[in-house]
Amino acid sequence: MSPSLPEPVQERPDAKAQELQKAFDVFNQVSQELTQAYEALQGRVTSLTAELAVANGELLRQYQEKEALSERLSLLLNALPAGVVVLDSASRVTESNPAAKAMFGENLVGEEWSGVAGRSLAPTPAPEEWQVGGRRVSIAESPLDSAGGRILLVHDITHAHEMKANLERNQRLAAMGEMAASLAHQLRTPLATALLYSSNLGKPDLAEEARTRFADKATEQLKRLERLIQDVLLFARGESIGREAIPVAALVAEAEHAVEPLMKRHGVEFQVRAEVGDFIIMGGRKAIAGALTNLLENALQVCEGQADRPRRVDLEARIEAGRAYLQVRDTGPGIAPEAQSRIFEPFFTTRGQGTGLGLAIALGVARAHGGTIAVRSRLGEGSEFTIELPAGPASRFVAES
Repeated sequence: MSPSLPEPVQERPDAKAQELQKAFDVFNQVSQELTQAYEALQGRVTSLTAELAVANGELLRQYQEKEALSERLSLLLNALPAGVVVLDSASRVTESNPAAKAMFGENLVGEEWSGVAGRSLAPTPAPEEWQVGGRRVSIAESPLDSAGGRILLVHDITHAHEMKANLERNQRLAAMGEMAASLAHQLRTPLATALLYSSNLGKPDLAEEARTRFADKATEQLKRLERLIQDVLLFARGESIGREAIPVAALVAEAEHAVEPLMKRHGVEFQVRAEVGDFIIMGGRKAIAGALTNLLENALQVCEGQADRPRRVDLEARIEAGRAYLQVRDTGPGIAPEAQSRIFEPFFTTRGQGTGLGLAIALGVARAHGGTIAVRSRLGEGSEFTIELPAGPASRFVAES
């Protein structure tokens, strides 16, 4: 007898209904979660859209502000009387304003600045100034960005230069007018002396030795008159400087050779020290050498009359930060404080035989070359005069020329 098989289990209707209910509940839950996620996403989209609209509005506002700023800058550049030239890292012109185009030509963009400068800029006697056509200009340079760009600001200083020249001329004329009486006195004294000596020369009984002495005295006074008149004319004209490259070392050597024999003749110790390398000064060699020699001769004169003090004159030249300093020191009696403020005034002198124009002319030479003269002195301790002038290495000036 074979074993009996189990009867198949039949699912009950209520079990299927429960499973369907569970599935439906899961579906509802997932559907609800999807609905919530969609609503959250829709809210986020709305928020992002609002934020984007705000950002777009801000960007538009910034863009409009920059457009307005750009327009104002463009109007400003166009209205500027000074020329503006923008260069890239390769020194090519990328932009220029109307004033620059009027100076250098319309087709500037794309040109190398060295070519424009070589074609349009002519050097002038004054340092850092150039001639462009009939105008006198100065050029200021500033870095534009980290990539090596530059911006050049070209100032038209023609009118200012003319006003400065007229002012200096008027000041010289005013000084001469104020000191006319002093000048007349200085002219009358040597002239009267020369006339006195020359009148004695006509005496028939005058000894030959006395005749020679009177002739020498008259000649000496006439030379003094000539020197005074030359100084007056030089001061009245003012200094015109050249465009000569003057090695500072050669300038010092020239002054040394000019005064060294005088120093030895009067028993004054003279020492020179120059540490100037190959630096040069641009200007008038004769004018600068004359100013330096004048300071050295003044130092000699204040030292030679001293018997109880060391008699010594030092000439030192050095270069600092693109400036040449030529210093003349002496061991003379010094200058009183009240006189130091006036020693550069025309016709002011502390010596009976002086014209009072030497230092005024020297100061004019220094200023014409873009420099100045300073003085330091204390009574009983000597004086120090320093000529300060712009200078540069010879290689730089050769490259610029």
